Amino acid sequence: MILHPDIQEYVEVFSSPAPDYLKELEKETYIKTVLPQMISGEYQGRLLSMLSKLIRPLNILEIGTFTGYSALCLAEGLRPEGKLHTIDINEEYKEIQNLFFEKSDFRNQIIQYTGNAMEIIPGIDIKFDLIFLDADKKNYPSYYKLIKPKLKKGGLLLADNVLWYGKVADPQINDPETDALRKYNEILANDPAMEVIILPVRDGISLARKL
Repeated sequence: MILHPDIQEYVEVFSSPAPDYLKELEKETYIKTVLPQMISGEYQGRLLSMLSKLIRPLNILEIGTFTGYSALCLAEGLRPEGKLHTIDINEEYKEIQNLFFEKSDFRNQIIQYTGNAMEIIPGIDIKFDLIFLDADKKNYPSYYKLIKPKLKKGGLLLADNVLWYGKVADPQINDPETDALRKYNEILANDPAMEVIILPVRDGISLARKL
């Protein structure tokens, strides 16, 4: 967490709450998964929801479904005819995903893929208004090459964990995940086709608008 705990608690108290079924999903994730901290959580989820509602996307691509929390937050902003395409490599999370997709109003707007996103993305012939990247960190630069052509002009690319517990700012840390995230941040910052800002929300979320 980047913010002081007291400040984090304050901003959460004075932000709009998540729907009850998302609170239930968060609890289920902590009970039933080994790495529950991968969930976006209520505060970041409300940010994803707000951004999606502002954009009103027709098509969303999410790379990294986990238990479906962020997908449901992003789906809140979809147009009535819109679709959210979400990819995860782990079959084991599908049961909890489907349980809560059914509890939401968005079941018929969510398309799920299971497998390697690097192989699945090229086969999705759609231009996206909004893309959320929250998958294996070592592949962020490679994902960017795949998803940039699929992002519409004026579209928004969100990437989670870009501060990686603050490690990206420490030159003495050089593990593969940290190096890949540094490279991703540098690629975006130096791409004249993108306008970028990094928010210190939870573990860092990057917002990049395609020019």
